[in-house]
Amino acid sequence: MNSPCKHVGKNQRTLSKSLNGVVYAIIFPNNAKAREVHAKHIRCIQCKTRLNALMCACCKCSTFACLAHIHDHLAAKRHLFAVSVETGFIYCYHCGDFVYNHEMEDARRDAENGCRRSLNLSTRSIWYPGAAVANICHDDPARMVRFSKSSIRGLRGLVNLGNTCFMNCIIQAIVHTPHLKDYFLTDQHHCIPSSSHRKAQCLMCELANMFQEFYKGDVTPYKPNRFLNLVWTHARHLAGYEQQDAHEFFIAALDVLHRHSGSSSLPSTPNECNCIIDWIFTGKLQSDLTCSICGFVSTTVDPFWDISLDMAQEVLRSPNSSSGSLQQITLEDCLHRYIKPEHLGSNAKTKCARCETYEESTKQLTLKTLPMVACFHLKRFEHSRKDRKKMDTKIKYPQFIDMTPFTASFRERSTSVPDNRTSIVTNLLTTNRNNCESLGDDGKWSLHVLHPASTQSVVSV
Repeated sequence: MNSPCKHVGKNQRTLSKSLNGVVYAIIFPNNAKAREVHAKHIRCIQCKTRLNALMCACCKCSTFACLAHIHDHLAAKRHLFAVSVETGFIYCYHCGDFVYNHEMEDARRDAENGCRRSLNLSTRSIWYPGAAVANICHDDPARMVRFSKSSIRGLRGLVNLGNTCFMNCIIQAIVHTPHLKDYFLTDQHHCIPSSSHRKAQCLMCELANMFQEFYKGDVTPYKPNRFLNLVWTHARHLAGYEQQDAHEFFIAALDVLHRHSGSSSLPSTPNECNCIIDWIFTGKLQSDLTCSICGFVSTTVDPFWDISLDMAQEVLRSPNSSSGSLQQITLEDCLHRYIKPEHLGSNAKTKCARCETYEESTKQLTLKTLPMVACFHLKRFEHSRKDRKKMDTKIKYPQFIDMTPFTASFRERSTSVPDNRTSIVTNLLTTNRNNCESLGDDGKWSLHVLHPASTQSVVSV
C-alpha cells in the first residue's frame, strides 16, 4: 500500500530515472570507487556537516544537505523530492515528510541489496503478511504494536549475579548493536552443531533468545545466568565469581560467538570468515616496518577485534596556552598516538629483506580496513617495577568521529605527494633562466622571479 502522497505517483517516471541513474549509485555504492565518492563528497552544502543521520540528497541535482537545509534547497530551486542518504527513503517537499511508494521501494531495495552483496552481506527482503495474519490484526488490533520515538522497548535491566557487572555492561552493548539486533530479530541464526559444541551449548542460540527477551516489551530485570554459564563452559579461564575485566570478557565472548556462528558459506578469500561476528567486529591492522638504512618498507596485515589505546600522557601533561590548565584528552588524541611512528632501537633490530642484515627500524600502525563496529580499549593501568597504578583520567568521546586520518590509505596518499624540494634543487642547478611559472591549488598560474641561491640553502628549506 502506498502512502497518501500523490506527488510521487505523478512524477514516478522522472523520479525513477533520477534515483536509478545517479542518486542510488552514490547512496548505495557497490564498488570501491563509488564508496570513495560516498565518503568524500556527502556533506551538507550549507552547514558542512558530514556525519548526520538525516543527511539527504536532492533527486533533481544530487545536492547533499541535512534535512533542515534540504527543505530550504527544494524550496529555493523548486525541486520536489530528496532521498535519505542513510536509508534511501524518499522525502516529499510538498508533504514535508518521508513517503512510501511500492514501485520506488522495489528499486530502493534492489540498490541496497546490490551494495550489501558487494560487501558480502546478506540481502534484505520484504515480508508481506498473508490473509490469515491480516485477519488476526483486523480482529484483534491490540496485538499490533506501533513504536513511537519515545519507545523504551529494548531497554531492560540485568540482575547482578555476584560481581558480574563486567558482564552486564558487555551484554547491554551487544544487545543494542543495530546490526546484531537486525540479524537475530529476523531469525537469521541457524544453529549448526559441531564437534566443539552441541545445540544446547550454543552461545549464539542463547544470544538469540536474549534478544527476544530484551525486545518483547518486558521491563523487569533479566537474569543472564545461562549466558554466563555458557561463557564459563567455553572460556574456562573466566569461570568463577570473582571480578573480571570487561574487555577480557568481551573478547572471550566474541571468540565463542565466532566459533558457534557456524557460517555455512565459504569465505570469498582464504583465511577470511563470513560469520556475522567477523562481518561486524573484524577490521584489519597494517604494520609498516621501515629500515633506517635503506628505507625498505615491510608490511604485514592482521585482523583485529579491538584497538588498544594508550592514555596519551604527553597530551595530558601539556599545559593549555590560554589558562595554564591541563588539556583534556580526547579519543582522537589517543588514536593519533596509536599511529605515531615508533623508532625501534638497537635492542629490537629486525632483519631487512633488502639489506639482508638486522637493522634498526621505524614501526607505524595504521588501520587497513575499518570494522562496522569498532571497539576501543583504553589502557588505564600504568606499570612500574614495583606496582601498577590505575589512571582515572577522563577521556572525551565525540558523538561522531572521522577515522580517515588513521587509515592506511590516507597515509599512503599523504606520503605519495612528491617532495618539491628535489625538483627545486634540480631546476636551480640546471637552468640559466631567471623566472619560472607554477600552478597553484586555486587553478591560477603565477610568475616567479628566481634569485641566485646556494645548494645548501635550498636543501634546508
